[in-house]
Amino acid sequence: MTAVQSTNAVRKFDRVVEILETNHRDPARLIPILQQVQDFYKYLPEEVLTFISTMLAVPPSQVFGVATFYAHFTLIPKGKHTVRLCDGTACHVRGSEKNLDVLRSELKLTGDKTTTDDMLFTVETVSCLGACGLAPVLVVDEKVYSSVTPEEAVRLVQEIKSAENAV
Repeated sequence: MTAVQSTNAVRKFDRVVEILETNHRDPARLIPILQQVQDFYKYLPEEVLTFISTMLAVPPSQVFGVATFYAHFTLIPKGKHTVRLCDGTACHVRGSEKNLDVLRSELKLTGDKTTTDDMLFTVETVSCLGACGLAPVLVVDEKVYSSVTPEEAVRLVQEIKSAENAV
């Protein structure tokens, strides 16, 4: 590990300490703590979960149990931008599978590989987003897009790529 990588690792770990302090190191606040840590890292690193266990004085099995029980949490790194495609009945019937196919092609992803090599995008399918009347639905980060066509799905990703490259 280089000196820069080591410094960045310490800074990220410092953020976990801040999150724990903000939550008064209260084991009863484990879920909000994990949510805040995941917001920071975009996933829950194993070494951080172990650290949280130690700092909260709870068994690692309890922390890992919560982290693996709830679908909201992930132990796998995700991209900076998350694209969620609904594949519920209404969305599927209205073409969500075509949207998934074009996004996978555009981002060079497969069924097993859901995050781009540059860690910019993660593409996920979900069973239902609760917006059946707007099908097919696609959510980019927290913004909902309705009646999405394959062309629109690709355009959304290309716009994000352009914005990221402009920075």
